[in-house]
Amino acid sequence: MNLQETLSNHVQQAVKSIYSADLESVEFQATRKEFAGDITVVVFPMLRIVKGNPVQIGEHIGNYLVEHVSEVKDFNVVKGFLNLEIGASYYIDFFNSIKGKTDFGFVTPNPSEKAIMVEYSSPNTNKPLHLGHIRNNLLGYSVSEILKASGKKVYKTQIINDRGIHICKSMLAWKRFGNEETPESTGLKGDKLVGNYYVKFDQEYKKEIQELVSQGLSEEDAKKNAPLLLEAQQMLQKWEAEDDEVVALWQTMNGWVYKGFNETYKNLGVDFDKLYYESETYLLGKEFVAEGLKTGVFYKKDDGSVWCDLTEDGLDEKIVLRSDGTAVYMTQDIGTAIQRVKDFPDVGGMVYTVGNEQEYHFQVLFLIIKKLGFDWAKNLFHLSYGMVDLPSGKMKSREGTVVDADDLILEMAQTAEEISEELGKLDGYSSEEKQELYKTIGLGALKYYILKVDPKKRILFDPKESIDFQGNTGPFIQYTYARIQSILRKADLNKDVTLSTQDVSLHPKEKELLKQLEIFPEVIQNAAQQHSPALIANYTYDLVKEFNSFYQNVSILGADNDSEKTFRVQLSQTVANVIKNAFGLLGVDVPERM
Repeated sequence: MNLQETLSNHVQQAVKSIYSADLESVEFQATRKEFAGDITVVVFPMLRIVKGNPVQIGEHIGNYLVEHVSEVKDFNVVKGFLNLEIGASYYIDFFNSIKGKTDFGFVTPNPSEKAIMVEYSSPNTNKPLHLGHIRNNLLGYSVSEILKASGKKVYKTQIINDRGIHICKSMLAWKRFGNEETPESTGLKGDKLVGNYYVKFDQEYKKEIQELVSQGLSEEDAKKNAPLLLEAQQMLQKWEAEDDEVVALWQTMNGWVYKGFNETYKNLGVDFDKLYYESETYLLGKEFVAEGLKTGVFYKKDDGSVWCDLTEDGLDEKIVLRSDGTAVYMTQDIGTAIQRVKDFPDVGGMVYTVGNEQEYHFQVLFLIIKKLGFDWAKNLFHLSYGMVDLPSGKMKSREGTVVDADDLILEMAQTAEEISEELGKLDGYSSEEKQELYKTIGLGALKYYILKVDPKKRILFDPKESIDFQGNTGPFIQYTYARIQSILRKADLNKDVTLSTQDVSLHPKEKELLKQLEIFPEVIQNAAQQHSPALIANYTYDLVKEFNSFYQNVSILGADNDSEKTFRVQLSQTVANVIKNAFGLLGVDVPERM
């Protein structure tokens, strides 16, 4: 039982004893810096149950706690806030209970509980990964790790959108204008080569539109009747009819892309337990559309297209099959969700990491799956996130103005190198060690900058601002971790010694640091419930600020006696462990030296 739970029980007992009233819950908050105390009980919500002056109520409860609760040393009341001072012995006992634990805050999964599947990345095979995909991957991977740490069994997955009109556009452009070039003949990564032809299609398509408009067609008609688009649509129909030539080209070009994607994922430090392909799952989706037609979930229009009427649910009508029989995204998403539960029967919920422009799509998807009779539909969650912008503006794949993920990862390492060289922080490193460290700093800066922001918010990403050794940045936290490692290397102590409450009298800075450590398990649980890596990121920054304040105000290796020195070294070691674990949940590495 943690401090809040202990205090909550005693506050409820106090109210019962003093006022003969039953308090359902107790509200706590951190004590404001200008007041004495370690944790604050908010009295105002009690006024619904207990009538009286909030200051007097606070005084009565405070006196009861000092008398009955060994952890409470003193108290003060400011208006309706009861500030409690917790004795040093409580924090030393807490510290002894976690010291040396490398998994403090992590919960072992309960094998009887249903697993969660987290989907992220889910790219189209017509272009390389870009900055938007980076936010998606970092969020999905981090949420997976946080859910695991909170005690859930997790499967990490992606659905690769490897079929459809977009893929046919790249294929057709390569067939028309590619001159048989390959990744090997051009020296380009396969995903970049295929992406170039997606851009090429758009350029040539626009030329055809202009030509048709000059011949008297409206722009709308020109867009629909441009020969390139019509041929791409025919190619999609041939693919669904399993035309040998089209399928062979599709397999070749997708193979190039997968090899490129895997290289990017490796550089980014994300992985997956299972891959799904739209080319396989859309068929299962079609099967369930047919089933839904029989049961009345769907209906067919005169042109042969199949729809789901969701107007009674406050939504609109949604197409699930085109009039020519080809599938839409909704078709494959239905099939994919059902296939996942077939493959992993222990899955009881799914998290979809997809941008906020798809919020309506997922409202519809979850509702359709529910209407098809699947009970687990109630545990589907859309992890909706905002766009990532750069100072130069919005990215557009068709126009080739995206920020390529590989280029950005490389640029981050180069920026880390420039700043590190300016600061002169890496004396005595070999060239190889420096290059490895630049990657760690650059990638850490990128990941932290993106993950410290609430997923729902839009981000303006500034690479240079993210690599700063001061402030709320990845490198600042990495540098503090490395500083602690330096202290530990200099300290020649038995770090396994257990301290008694008589051995150490806590400095206020030590107490603040212990208070910050104590809330780590709660932060993990909150981050899991809210699907928010930002809670972990900002907790870690707060912990590092507390450590640096402790470091500047308290001598660690120059302590007055061995007991104090041992305690401070052990405390530093524990802080380092928590930093490493917290950053691990964000997918960020920490260097031993910097």
